[in-house]
Amino acid sequence: MGKELRETYICLKIIHKTKLYKTETKIAKAKKENDELISIFVKSVETAQKNLNQ
Repeated sequence: MGKELRETYICLKIIHKTKLYKTETKIAKAKKENDELISIFVKSVETAQKNLNQ
């Protein structure tokens, strides 16, 4: 899942930089949502690792 989120982030950056979108707000929302999902995923992995060590 982490790999897919990183790939999506890169694709969204390319789309944004090349202006391949209809509205700025939609691409900004997609980038923000992707960032939030990455944060959740990273925190989940950290928590799982912490729980394994206890």
